[in-house]
Amino acid sequence: MAIPMEGNYVVPKVSDVAATTAVEVAEVTQNTVEEVNRLAQFIQDSIPKLAAFGIRVLIALAVFFVGRIVIRWIQRLVRHSLERSGADKGVEQFIDSFLKVGLYTLLIFSIAAKFGVDTASVAALVASGGVAIGLALQGSLSNFAGGVLILLLKPFEVGDYIVEDTNKNEGTVKEIQIFYTKLSTVDNKTIVIPNGMLTNSSLTNVTAKDERQLDLKISIAYHADLKKAKELLFDILRKDECVKQDAAMNVFVDDLADSAVLLGVRAWVKSDDFWTTKWRLLETIKLSLDEHGIEIPYPQMTVHMRKADGS
Repeated sequence: MAIPMEGNYVVPKVSDVAATTAVEVAEVTQNTVEEVNRLAQFIQDSIPKLAAFGIRVLIALAVFFVGRIVIRWIQRLVRHSLERSGADKGVEQFIDSFLKVGLYTLLIFSIAAKFGVDTASVAALVASGGVAIGLALQGSLSNFAGGVLILLLKPFEVGDYIVEDTNKNEGTVKEIQIFYTKLSTVDNKTIVIPNGMLTNSSLTNVTAKDERQLDLKISIAYHADLKKAKELLFDILRKDECVKQDAAMNVFVDDLADSAVLLGVRAWVKSDDFWTTKWRLLETIKLSLDEHGIEIPYPQMTVHMRKADGS
């Protein structure tokens, strides 16, 4: 019962407020208990499913690690078989890469099947989207086809020194993989080139042959003794241990340039000795010409000054 107060305000009884608060607290408590019960029931119902899922995850992990060990064992077995058969190193690396991709794909499909994924449906989906996948992976497919062509046509092999003419990449071939070929440069950098690029552009295989021809250009002054210079160059070639003495050696006047007589020097060396022999011969030629007073000129201009009186 309310008590009238001055100003027409009514103050509720304390008993009424307490009763209302008790009802609200009871409702909140009941709702909380119901939520807790529902959560407990959900957890209780989910425990078997979570346990089963956890077991399947553990099985999948075990299958993956065991499968990885088996894949590595198969790779080693195939590599040893190829080595015993004397197969090309590039073929060995390509087959190893292809085998690795194929076996890991098979392993992933097997693990997916353990989780209830319908692999037949996945395969049908992949087949139906073959055109889109082909367009998306056309670069990779081109590189794969390029790798196959490299192995069949053998424009180069592992260990060859090649120069890719389009982008001027060059180095020693270290690996021919399923999609890429790796080159090692003279300063020990690794260049990775897509196989498709190597088959669709020109390249130079520097070490395809066992022997290479040295082609040097030496300039001497016009007033220098031409015959003496040629004799010195021939003598240097005959004394160098890496120059093949049973192959043709030639020293000739290559050009009469603006400020020098240009001599050409040609000789044959082993491909492995090409650069060291070239550097050594250039140094020896410079020292020998200096010793015998034969000048190696450099471009220069002669200016004639005329006096004001015309003399």
